[in-house]
Amino acid sequence: MTTNFEDLECWQRCNELKLFVKENILRKLPASEKFQLYSQILRASRSTTANIAEGWGRNYYKENIKFLLNTRGSVAEILDHSLEARSWGYINEETLGEIRIKTTRCIQIINGYIRYLRKENEK
Repeated sequence: MTTNFEDLECWQRCNELKLFVKENILRKLPASEKFQLYSQILRASRSTTANIAEGWGRNYYKENIKFLLNTRGSVAEILDHSLEARSWGYINEETLGEIRIKTTRCIQIINGYIRYLRKENEK
């Protein structure tokens, strides 16, 4: 059992994704996107780790799973916004490829944690 949500691999990977988004996408968006795409990507990236932390803090399997499902949705939202950023020419194909890899990995780890919690809840 973890002593803190920061010990969870899903939180660590989502935090890495959030930092990657900050460094490699948000900084490349034009000022005209400040209150549009920028804001949406920022909220989605922050939501990933915040939902994991909140779910962990609830300490009930079903509530934790609910927050993990929200996290998974936010990770998918990051990919969607990144696809939009690429289609508008704000980021290059290499950056989009990295986002694809990182979001896929986050979702895999989140899914694994959800499976684990569901099994623990059945005990």
